Amino acid sequence: MFVESREAPEAKTQDLDEDAAHLASLGYKYEAQFKREMTFWGNVSLGFTYLSPVVGIYSLFAIALGTAGPPMIWSLVIVGAGQLFVAMIFGEVVSNYPVAGGVYPWSRRLWGRKWGWMNGWVYLAALLTTIASVAYGAGPYLAAFLGLESSVNATILAALVIIALATCLNLLGTGVLNKVAMLGLIAELGGAIVVGLWLIIGHRNHDLSVLFDSFGAGEGSDYFVAFAAAGLIGIFQYYGFEACGDVAEEVPNPGSTIPKAMRMTIYIGGAAAMFVCLSLILAVPDFGAVISGADSDPLVGVLMAAFGPVGYKVVLGVVLISFVSCVLSLQAAASRLTYSMARDGILPFSGLLARFSQKRHVPPYALLIAGIFPALVVIGSKISEDALVAIISFAAMGMYLGFQMVVLASLRARLKGWKPAGKYQLGRWGIPVNVMAMLWGVLGMINMAWPRTPEAGWFANYIVLISSIVVLGIGLLYLVLRKPHLKGDAPAADAIKGQPSTTGN
Repeated sequence: MFVESREAPEAKTQDLDEDAAHLASLGYKYEAQFKREMTFWGNVSLGFTYLSPVVGIYSLFAIALGTAGPPMIWSLVIVGAGQLFVAMIFGEVVSNYPVAGGVYPWSRRLWGRKWGWMNGWVYLAALLTTIASVAYGAGPYLAAFLGLESSVNATILAALVIIALATCLNLLGTGVLNKVAMLGLIAELGGAIVVGLWLIIGHRNHDLSVLFDSFGAGEGSDYFVAFAAAGLIGIFQYYGFEACGDVAEEVPNPGSTIPKAMRMTIYIGGAAAMFVCLSLILAVPDFGAVISGADSDPLVGVLMAAFGPVGYKVVLGVVLISFVSCVLSLQAAASRLTYSMARDGILPFSGLLARFSQKRHVPPYALLIAGIFPALVVIGSKISEDALVAIISFAAMGMYLGFQMVVLASLRARLKGWKPAGKYQLGRWGIPVNVMAMLWGVLGMINMAWPRTPEAGWFANYIVLISSIVVLGIGLLYLVLRKPHLKGDAPAADAIKGQPSTTGN
């Protein structure tokens, strides 16, 4: 169906020479900067721990189950299929442009300077707010693990500890990132399998038929509305595969390795998420109590009943490893994006943010941005929890906006004559897959922005849309006033054969 070249094995040094030559042909010199120390499974692990099925399912299980009942699990299948289309488009693009930073350089090459700047800005804002969101979400789990009372102060402290730990690990270099990401994958995947099997074998209260029974969820309205709302568990779950491409300059033979890693992230992450969700659903004793709100936290009840106090602490330990590795991967992606934009001279303080540690082979100041900004957001919750909600409401929407800006740029380029020439090609399926990825992304964003609680007031209902408009507005204002896209001489808009790269594009 798809064309993916297979080359005979060659010496490692020759592979690195070819990677360096390819990078040079794209306008970037590879001289003692990033080290290509990330293996295929390290790249998969980066995407997997960023996607983090344990973090996603554990964070949203109670809400999704209470909203739509057990059938909410099917949203994971639907969203996984939709995001697979996106992953295939990303694989083809990164195979052509294996440059650090992911969506920013891809958009810049496929469309132009302005589009690249806006995509970089949107995606960077989404990444930084997602780091804060994930770290903050780990607070209650760390408090429970330590036997502390869950409070705002405890949550903030826990989040800051996790951000600081992830930042320190990232500053140690790609080799450490590779190892820690693989450790996170093993711990999270192993934990998911062990916990899931234990629940299914010894603590199952239902058979598979419950997956087709809403148990009264969504009564009084169209069930599709309830299912779409619960489907946010899938929408928030399936991003992370793009992180495989953010570190393109740290992976040997990226044109072939990264597209495979992106797809593998979807396969393994999706299977793990489905298995975790299934085991939890079958172990819930009373769906009616969850749907009515009488049991607001079925997850804790299930785990305590199945594992007891000591076993519950062990499970929490695995969950915390998942949170740390997720923040680690998010920071890696954010720092490479920041560095990529700064290297092209289009960010404030680009000279500082583009500095590179020749000892650790990482951009230290870009990494610090990925630690300091999320920490400030977390600390800000002490002043106003509403402000925190407003900021992190943009996180998932920003991810999808960043995705779809690449997908749209790719479709536009194809229609204008772009012929992908990387090692991974979709061939004649390129346009159909591109259209499906575009349609899926638009539907996903509509679902995220849809108002669902009229009793809560207009601001609560439209906070996702409002936060997105604010971020886009700030980016556009900066673009118009400061014209950052005109700075630097990095290549742009060169995907379409014969199309000149102009300073204003």
